[in-house]
Amino acid sequence: MISDSELQNKVTVLTNKLKAGLFLDVVKDAKNLLKKRKHQILFNIISIAYQSLGENLKSIEIMTDALKANPNNPHFLNNMGISHHKEYNYDKAEYYFKRGLEIEPKYINILNNLGNLKRDLNFTEIAIDYYKKSLSIKKDVPETLYNLSLSYESLGNFFEAKECLKRLIKNNPKFTIADRLIASMTKYNEESDHYNKMKNKLKDETLTDEEKSHLYFGIGKYFEDIKNYKDSFLNYSNGNKICKNLSKYKVEKDKENFKKIKEFNYQVLENNLELKSRKLIFIVGMPRSGTSLVEQILSAHSSVYGGGELNFLNKIIENKFLKDTKIDQKQIENLIKETNKEYLKKISFYENSKKDFTDKAPLNFRYVGFIKNIFPNAKIINCLRDPTDIYWSNFKNYFSGSLFFSNDLSDIKKFYELYDDLMTFWHSKFPNYIYDLKYDELVNNPKKEILKLLQYLELNWDEKCLSHDKNKRSIKTASSTQARKPIYKSAIKSSENFKEFLKDLL
Repeated sequence: MISDSELQNKVTVLTNKLKAGLFLDVVKDAKNLLKKRKHQILFNIISIAYQSLGENLKSIEIMTDALKANPNNPHFLNNMGISHHKEYNYDKAEYYFKRGLEIEPKYINILNNLGNLKRDLNFTEIAIDYYKKSLSIKKDVPETLYNLSLSYESLGNFFEAKECLKRLIKNNPKFTIADRLIASMTKYNEESDHYNKMKNKLKDETLTDEEKSHLYFGIGKYFEDIKNYKDSFLNYSNGNKICKNLSKYKVEKDKENFKKIKEFNYQVLENNLELKSRKLIFIVGMPRSGTSLVEQILSAHSSVYGGGELNFLNKIIENKFLKDTKIDQKQIENLIKETNKEYLKKISFYENSKKDFTDKAPLNFRYVGFIKNIFPNAKIINCLRDPTDIYWSNFKNYFSGSLFFSNDLSDIKKFYELYDDLMTFWHSKFPNYIYDLKYDELVNNPKKEILKLLQYLELNWDEKCLSHDKNKRSIKTASSTQARKPIYKSAIKSSENFKEFLKDLL
């Protein structure tokens, strides 16, 4: 048995290791301490470390043990809810969060996490209510203000979003994510005071590299708006260089994954199973190819629900089909049924009517062969855009914790080539299955292209598709500002102003 003072010292060390990202060390050390003393903080530390490693099932396991000993501990319930949320077990996540609130109604972390859950499920107004309740208990909590700003932004309420971010920065000047988000919602001129604030912050030598990266992206946006393309490119490059160093991304790993996908025996997926499914519309393509615009147009249709950028199909396919290459036919049939059922259950938490349902995670282009056989009446729209515009748009936008290939122009081009090669493979393997939608043609002749698209989707004409900018649904992507505007042509050849810096790609 270790004393309180000794435990406190060791917890301080573990907390510092968590901050340093030494998650495996934290798990090992905290489990050793747990053998000597069953203290609640050790369970929570192990859970957080597992979550940080992406080992959410292990986090659930450790929290299950913790709750057996203390079923009414709100910290345990909160961590259990977080772990289930990360696993897309939305019903279980809500159950644990609400149990925690029954025990401690003013627990701001649970209020915030329940808000996050509702925001992810597109119940954004409900999420805002939870964030506001949290802020009424404790004013100006940075994480809550940040999440509230994201909710307002996703609804197109940009003024309210920026006001939240300004409040956040006032007390937390190093929360530079807020500066970058303000920049994304601002049309700058040369007298902009926010630019000077970002420039002065960069002089702070105590900022981390990650904190600096957000400022570089924000300043890059400022210079782009005032048409100083040289300095814009320089700042975008500085921000991306930091992100690349932090992610350690290597395109070779993606090459291996794409190779594995192409080599999968898709014949074993062909089946006579009676699989039930509402009509699913998968909008795929390279990021920044127009997927958000296409979903915004389609979700304006009275018979379509826009699910947004959902990330769980990737996890389901990878775990069930691509981890184990030796699967017999009986197993395949079970996996197909399980995948169909699991995916449909998860999207039912978003919306559970008979409407067609869109999933616009662009990188689902990797799973066309699986989609075709697991969801018999699914439709796939592949969004095509000028490659150089795609390269540039990926490079200048910040993608939080994902799309690591976007931080280097050479990596973007190589990833694009992988995408292009795989789409050629799918077209060859499944002719006339994928609908290619060209961004330029959509922008230049929207009514004609939307009509053709609706015919492919077997949907009647709906005039509301032409006024998608009036669609009030939540948009939680880097395109949230652009997708709310009427169709505009300036995005065509958007890389033109930077062509002298993109010579190596052309």
